[in-house]
Amino acid sequence: MDQIPVRCSKVTQTRLIFPPDTNHLGTIFGGKVLAYIDEVAALTAMKHSNAIVVTASIDSVNFISTARVGEALTIEACVTKTGRTSMEVYVKVFADDLLSGEQKMTTESFLTMVAMDEEGRPKPVPHVIPETEEEKELNRTAAARKKQREEKAELRT
Repeated sequence: MDQIPVRCSKVTQTRLIFPPDTNHLGTIFGGKVLAYIDEVAALTAMKHSNAIVVTASIDSVNFISTARVGEALTIEACVTKTGRTSMEVYVKVFADDLLSGEQKMTTESFLTMVAMDEEGRPKPVPHVIPETEEEKELNRTAAARKKQREEKAELRT
């Protein structure tokens, strides 16, 4: 099976926050952020696997701070760990005040994406190779996150 460095499938997307994207407090809707996270995670997983992907789960979402009208959202995603057909994707969202140059993290999330073949069946994916210290730490801690996902799934049955 092929091996691909994390950097080869990283995706960064920037979006400007407009009034229709926000609630009555002038901050971005959480659902809008979730849609962006899912989209960028899918792009990252597709780049890694060279396949169509589906979202198997949004494992965690932590809203850390808000983003306001006129700020830019920068959404960064990378594959942190791979299974046979699945990929764990880590997504960070930052709000950038383009006038002051300040940046703050607003959201972080882990998703599990599954590669699919033309018949809609799960397809094997290349292994991921972490290179930076952050990538190695995310890769190292992925097993604990997988165990938490499995325990949550058991509670639902």
